[in-house]
Amino acid sequence: MGKPDSEKEFTFWEHLEALRWTILRSLGVVTVLLFVFFGFKDFVFSKIILPPLNSDFYTYRLLCLLSEKLKMPGLCPEDFSVQLINITLAGQFVTHITSSLIMALVLSMPYLLFEIWRFINPALYQHERKNISIIFLSSSFLFYLGALVSYFLIFPLTIRFLGTYQVSGLVTNQISIQSYMNALGILIFSLGIMFELPIVIYALNRIGLVSKKALKSFRKYAFVGILIIAAVITPTTDPFTMLVVALPIYLLYEVSILICKKDLPALESDLEQED
Repeated sequence: MGKPDSEKEFTFWEHLEALRWTILRSLGVVTVLLFVFFGFKDFVFSKIILPPLNSDFYTYRLLCLLSEKLKMPGLCPEDFSVQLINITLAGQFVTHITSSLIMALVLSMPYLLFEIWRFINPALYQHERKNISIIFLSSSFLFYLGALVSYFLIFPLTIRFLGTYQVSGLVTNQISIQSYMNALGILIFSLGIMFELPIVIYALNRIGLVSKKALKSFRKYAFVGILIIAAVITPTTDPFTMLVVALPIYLLYEVSILICKKDLPALESDLEQED
């Protein structure tokens, strides 16, 4: 099999120039979207950023509907409203910039993945290009799925639990807008990236580094590792948030086992010797 065309046509400096333009185009798209979202900052905050702060949010209303259907009143959260405060002089302006940047990065993710694919595409063989195209399309879908799970499930439940939790009625929660935005950004991007787990494992399986049997054998270690990762990426130290984050990631690990189709004899023999 011959080398990819790029190795015959492009020099190191030409690759470096292509990388520079990839970065510039990506930054350009993100910057344009940042200004667009900043121009619609009132809509972004009133319709997207702040709604999880009160019991009228979609997630809480859905829980109340489920509680009626299942005859489980405790499932419906009581009416609540979490208040935010600003504690720095430029805090609210910086918050508008931060929220616009988060929205710009989330919306531009498919384009950013496309730029990565376009940069590495010339160095791949024809059959590898086909696989990479499928992987990047799936990556976009899984990133948005993770972001949606975070926004509509994990983040609202976290805010509901921590925002209303009190050690005493004498101690009032005063949550800063900066803390709120940090939690939102960390959870959305962390879950979006962690939802790429099936893609990573599938790619490792296709190139012969991971087998289905190995994944099944390492289930208990994977669960512990996922708990550790969840503890690192969550913006708080409470076990509730950690478990809420860890559960969907572990489910993705099980999905990764299902999509792996190739078992590697070498890995399997090693596992049998260890047993």
